[in-house]
Amino acid sequence: MIEEYDIIVVGGGHAGCEAAAAAAKIGVKTLLITMDMTKFGQMSCNPAIGGIAKGQIVREIDALGGLTGIVTDNTSIQFRMLNRSKGPAMWSPRSQCDRTKFSLEWRHQLENINNLFFWQDTVINIVVDNNKIVGVETVFGVKFRCKKVVITAGTFLNGLMHVGTNKFVGGRNGEISSDGITAALISAGVETSRMKTGTPARIDGRTIDFSKMTLQSGDDNPECFSYISDGIPKLKQMDCFISYTNPEVHDELRKGFDRSPLFNGTIKSTGPRYCPSVETKIVTFADKQSHPVFLEPEGTDTNEFYLNGFSSSLPFEVQYSALRKIPGLENAKIFRPGYAIEYDYFMPTQLNHCLESKIISGAYFAGQVNGTTGYEEAACQGLMAGINAALSILGKDEFILSRKEAYIGVLIDDLVTKGVDEPYRMFTSRSEYRILLRQDNADERLTKKGFDIGLADDYRYNVYCTKAKHIEEIIDFCKHTSVSASKINDYIIANGGTKISQGNKLANIILRPEVKLEDLKSKFNFLQQFSNEEIQTAEIKIKYKGYIDREQMTADKISRLDYVQIPNDIDYFQFKSISTEARQKLNKIQPKTIGQASRIPGVSPADISVLLMFLGR
Repeated sequence: MIEEYDIIVVGGGHAGCEAAAAAAKIGVKTLLITMDMTKFGQMSCNPAIGGIAKGQIVREIDALGGLTGIVTDNTSIQFRMLNRSKGPAMWSPRSQCDRTKFSLEWRHQLENINNLFFWQDTVINIVVDNNKIVGVETVFGVKFRCKKVVITAGTFLNGLMHVGTNKFVGGRNGEISSDGITAALISAGVETSRMKTGTPARIDGRTIDFSKMTLQSGDDNPECFSYISDGIPKLKQMDCFISYTNPEVHDELRKGFDRSPLFNGTIKSTGPRYCPSVETKIVTFADKQSHPVFLEPEGTDTNEFYLNGFSSSLPFEVQYSALRKIPGLENAKIFRPGYAIEYDYFMPTQLNHCLESKIISGAYFAGQVNGTTGYEEAACQGLMAGINAALSILGKDEFILSRKEAYIGVLIDDLVTKGVDEPYRMFTSRSEYRILLRQDNADERLTKKGFDIGLADDYRYNVYCTKAKHIEEIIDFCKHTSVSASKINDYIIANGGTKISQGNKLANIILRPEVKLEDLKSKFNFLQQFSNEEIQTAEIKIKYKGYIDREQMTADKISRLDYVQIPNDIDYFQFKSISTEARQKLNKIQPKTIGQASRIPGVSPADISVLLMFLGR
């Protein structure tokens, strides 16, 4: 072995980039090995970051000191805050990005981090000695020693792509797969299986008739992902467009069903339920006459468009003839077809909450290799794996986020406690505490934690402290400022409310659903010194205080079970009063706490009572 590192990160995708950056910034010698250094953080599917719950995850990554939010803000070509018509717990930021510049920006960020080194190659073996990581070996025959490995190989492990009856080996269109890692891990005792995902065709924008489509523009005043962003777009802002399939499109697609790898038994692995192929949609929702498709630009310097909602592995000629029956695409030319890809993943119940393997000491897993789907889900796992691998090197306690602290905590707890039987995607509904885990307060929840572990720097922490101080000043102002009826009634009536008969404190007026504090900024000189984001968060804290306090109380009560530790290596088969299913699952997963045990599917409250009695509770 030619050289030794504290940590080696295998894979330069979204998980690998965050893992390598976090480990190096915390202060350990890190090597990032990737097949192609021109494709860091490559957007293999749609050129967008964020969305429902995913946007909250990116803000959490940023609050901790990760880089996905910064890279996104620097390469965004459209920003939208989704779910504005709903309560603030549902607001989710989303950004279209320039695909090429996104990858280049990741490289720029990574190459300016101390302690981080690079090697372009393909890892073919994870070297394990006595169930402990000792190094990796590459296709070039190079061996590197290390103390920890973070495996973030995405869809590349024994990747197999499908277009109709044609199938070919690869981890992504035009790129080779990674062979050897799975075999090495299986030989060490790690359980593996297969999953499937897919991507749609890409369209030549010069051949699209946008006049037949609905325009979808970004927000007039974009709110960026990063809490330390200046909020000013760095690139030209671009529009997206919406069209719809129709019965004629569906009939054309059905002509290829007999050659579809999804339907003829060629693909046996499980695909994502919440991002199905177009052929799956017209079978599952046979009564629907149309489905939306979104035309999303790939960047400022290309004519390429992503056809969101039209993922397919049907034969190319079927994809081509069907999409040409979509309004606006009658004369469309395709740059590349859609395809499905099968790949290896490892059951995440084999991991501890720090994402270290229970089987191989020093092996951490992050991203799609854990059975997840999505850039954001991968990135946050990479961040947490990199943090924990680095903290372990430094002899510090592991860093775990609870379900009440972050969507990241929800995601990881779901993975290691419940496992997966289909690609896991985050939704706001997966969290019990959505009101606590809003996109606007991720810094309040997490920046101090990131600072304490050495990831968030002084500048970021000071920005957060200043913002927190400003929010308290706004809240205090609203509580003590009286507003006359004559000053506010015109605004209230204009927004559909009922006028007030006498003056009241501003904080009480804000409780009315039609009142937005940001709209009143011009009426109060004191408020004009604060940012819209600070005013927005202050308003949420005032308007929803009762709900927030109640949910916090519930979260604190339930989370007490997470502080009841369970001894290691309990033989659960000794408990005859626990159901057989519960004994089997408890024995396999070996939960660390009563709280984790209570979330394992098949473990009942009665089973938890038995465990509490055993622990003297």
